[in-house]
Amino acid sequence: MKIIWTFTLLMIPGVLSSISVTGYSGGGVSITCRYDRGYTDNKKYFCKGQNPGCSDLIKTEEKDKWVDSGRFSLYDDTRAAVFTVTIRDLSEQDSGTYRCAVDKSGIDFYTEVNLNVVAGQQIRTMTGYSEGNIIMNFKYEMQQKNLLIDVCNTEALQCFTLINTDRAAEWTHDGRFSVHDDRSKGFLHVFIRDLNVKDSGEYKIIVTVSEDYSFFSEFYLDIKKADCCQKSISLSAAAGGSVNISCRYPQSHSADVKFVCRRSGSDLCAEETSVKESRRWSAEGQMQLYDDREQQLLTGIISHVTQQHSAEYWCGVQSDQGHKSFITRVLVSVTGSSLIVPLVLVLLVLIIVGLLFLFLCKKHQSRGKAPS
Repeated sequence: MKIIWTFTLLMIPGVLSSISVTGYSGGGVSITCRYDRGYTDNKKYFCKGQNPGCSDLIKTEEKDKWVDSGRFSLYDDTRAAVFTVTIRDLSEQDSGTYRCAVDKSGIDFYTEVNLNVVAGQQIRTMTGYSEGNIIMNFKYEMQQKNLLIDVCNTEALQCFTLINTDRAAEWTHDGRFSVHDDRSKGFLHVFIRDLNVKDSGEYKIIVTVSEDYSFFSEFYLDIKKADCCQKSISLSAAAGGSVNISCRYPQSHSADVKFVCRRSGSDLCAEETSVKESRRWSAEGQMQLYDDREQQLLTGIISHVTQQHSAEYWCGVQSDQGHKSFITRVLVSVTGSSLIVPLVLVLLVLIIVGLLFLFLCKKHQSRGKAPS
């Protein structure tokens, strides 16, 4: 049916092609429109609707430079004979039929664009802390193969790639940056470690779906100095004992979920335990957590530890949208066997030896008192 419709559409004078584009509310899309090289000098425009009522959203005769008009931008690349239209701050009301067209005498050439905007996360600012880490989660519903994902830092109208990947269901690492495309659950995870205040700035996550379009999310990353909190803690305990963890957090996160998780190889946050309420213990396995929001203090207890508990742990906070800021690193070292068990055994042996000695003494005294 789609093939028949496309063929029918291309029979309409002026229509060059038709593309379907999916975007997410709060984010943006970039659409690539091709034209014949004989029209490089003509004006290019982007409009919404059908003729005769297609309303111009942006129109320009500028070449090889970005032109902005509100939420819309257009770049006419005359060498490649394509022009790119970018729409930002999408809402579901933006769904509809558009045209990217070449202005000429007679009937204009155009590409029909069918845009569908679905509900998404509107992320503007994320907060991290120097010497800590951050995990950002972005929800999308793309099931296509061969998606290319780029994470870049935007400066002076340019986007400098920090990491990219076309792999699904596995982590990709590049220096301090990691990306995991969990396509089965519709989530993209971006991890940045060893944060510093210089990381503050504008970022963009771009998902290239095809040669026709990509969708993206823009956000500001604000890295602060957490003067309230220790950056790293080292703790030790004997096997069989307990480890007591105390981590402070900024007052601005009092209402957020708190967590302690363990790093295990490439798994950046495994065996996580979280607490959602103030002054109420939350337990999972051998870990118990207690959040005192008035004191901004997270307390954790790992009981009955073994040498397998020797690892790197992190205390952190989690936002309503699932983004995690790792604030304090906790290095736990479990050594040898606990002294408690040997001491108990020694005490039991001493008691037994003492009782046996008393028994022998009484027996000896009773023999000494026997009549001759």
